[in-house]
Parts: sequence; structure tokens; C-alpha cells
Amino acid sequence: MKKILITAALALSSAMAADFHDHLGLQLWSLRAQTKVSTTGALDQAKAYGISEVETAGTGSLTTEQFAAELKARGLHAVSAHIGYGDLAKDINAAIATAKTLGASYIICPYPKTSKDRKVTDEIIHEMAANFNQWGEACQAAGLHFGYHPHGLEWVASSANPNEKLFDILLRETKPGLVGYEMDVFWAYHAGQDPAKLLVAHPDRWLMLHVKDMRKGALTGFSTGSAPPTDNVAVGSGQIDWTAVLGAAQKIGVKYYFIEDETPAPLQCIPDSLKFLRALKL
Repeated sequence: MKKILITAALALSSAMAADFHDHLGLQLWSLRAQTKVSTTGALDQAKAYGISEVETAGTGSLTTEQFAAELKARGLHAVSAHIGYGDLAKDINAAIATAKTLGASYIICPYPKTSKDRKVTDEIIHEMAANFNQWGEACQAAGLHFGYHPHGLEWVASSANPNEKLFDILLRETKPGLVGYEMDVFWAYHAGQDPAKLLVAHPDRWLMLHVKDMRKGALTGFSTGSAPPTDNVAVGSGQIDWTAVLGAAQKIGVKYYFIEDETPAPLQCIPDSLKFLRALKL
């Protein structure tokens, strides 16, 4: 009976799912180098790609209010705002105010809390889960959604149970109604996960995707959250099966898809990624 219900739920989600082409946007971290030169110039570049939805990663040299005005002037909508763990822990209400000023509906924590040696432990993951539930409740009360962006470090074995990953604990201890997840396809794949299977395994948790590809021949199976920039390539030119990943994402109802370019040549690779994705038929 359970299997039948899951199958029916997936079928319903698939029928209701938005076409990924309709919500294909850009994580503005992709233009980090350009932002350092000119924040408004970077936003001009984003607009030139013909996209309308973005995810923020700070506001460059501008105040939040100024950045929001510059987005609006270019017809860009900030769907989501990346706000760091430390800032969220310091003042969740300030983070909510930032997101609202930007016009964002989602706050995403982009990176885990880590130990001094840049690792995630059982103790840290339990703390993160508790905080995420609290922040998710605060966001919900403010009319926003809260989510977390796993960065690969979470797919290590629990010290308390070697048969379980820390990511599994995080999923289990966070409340579905309060805490969603943004999959970074590159980091999940880098950690040895199958992104398509991971999406389908937790159909009620994934809110959005970071769409980024890995160089053919690059090794996987590392839960380090770190890779050479040259391992990042334009989407469609690497080793990730995008038909499978995006098909699974659509099937479970993921709505937003942000290209996040961490290649050494984003101004070349972002247009190449967009060309591939816009032409991709599932």
C-alpha cells in the first residue's frame, strides 16, 4: 500500500510540476568577479542573459535597499537569498528583513557550520537541525520559506552509526513543513551521490536546484565540499546526466533551477550552459 501511495504521489507531483525551462535562473555568485568590479555591471550582465529570476549571494558594494532597486530596474526577481549560517545564528529577524527587502520568498543557508578542521560532525549536525527548525518556524511566521544547501560535507558517516550519513540525520531531524533543501547537483555528485535518485528518494524535501556540471574524468566520492575550479565546466559538457537529473526534479515538483557557475571562465560558460539547457527536451 505504501509503495502505491508513493507512486501515486510522484505521479501527481509530475503532473503538477513546472517545466524547468520556465524557472531557469542564475545564482549571482556566478558573477562574483564581475561584482567586485561593478555590482550594477554584474546585474547588467545577468539581465543580458535573458533571465528574470536570480538567487542572491550578498549585495556587493550596495546596500540591500539599493540592490533591490537595481534588480527591479532590470526586471530581475530575487526568488531566493543565500544568507550565511553565522548571520542566521546572529539574528534571524535581520535575515528575514533582508530577504523581504530583496523581494525574496526563500532564505537558503548555503554552507554548514564546520569544526576548526573544516569538517561536519554529529554534534554539529544535531545543532544545525535544531537551529534550522527554529529558523524555519520564524521564516514561516514571516511568510517566507527556509532551506539548506548541502555542500558535500554532509555525506560522511555518522560517528554514532557508521551505516548512516550525517545528511540522513539532518533530513530526519528537520521538519518537512519548516525546512526544505536546495540540491547542488555538482556537490552531491562530487560526494558520490546519484542526484536523480537522491531527488526521488526525498520527494517532499527538495525546493530548488543548483545546476552545475563536472568535468569528464574528474574523480568523485569525496565529501570535502572542495574541488579545483577546473573541475567545473559548462552544463552539458561534463559527466552529469542532465536528462535524468532534471527529469527527476520535474517529477517530484522542484520549481526553481539556478545555474551556479564556478568555472574559471563564467562569461563564456554561462551562455554555453543556457544554450544547452534551453534546448534540452526531457
